[in-house]
Amino acid sequence: MADKLHFSLVSPERELYSGLVDQVDAPGTEGDFGVLAGHAPFMATLREGRVIVRNEGRETIYEVRGGFADVTANGLTILAEHAVAAAA
Repeated sequence: MADKLHFSLVSPERELYSGLVDQVDAPGTEGDFGVLAGHAPFMATLREGRVIVRNEGRETIYEVRGGFADVTANGLTILAEHAVAAAA
């Protein structure tokens, strides 16, 4: 089994997601980026767009408007100014 990434998506209202995932793609202000387990640490600002959570062949999509992404040895945390689950 491949390593998993711990991911948390938090908005001012509530935590929308917390758990182990395969990959997260996010809309950075300097370009979109993807994060896997073991990624080098970095911080990025976010623009409006989609955060795509990939886990075991499924995708969960959230719409975000602004915020920050923080990749550490413990995983990825996104602190979004506004975030909602995307309509199916």
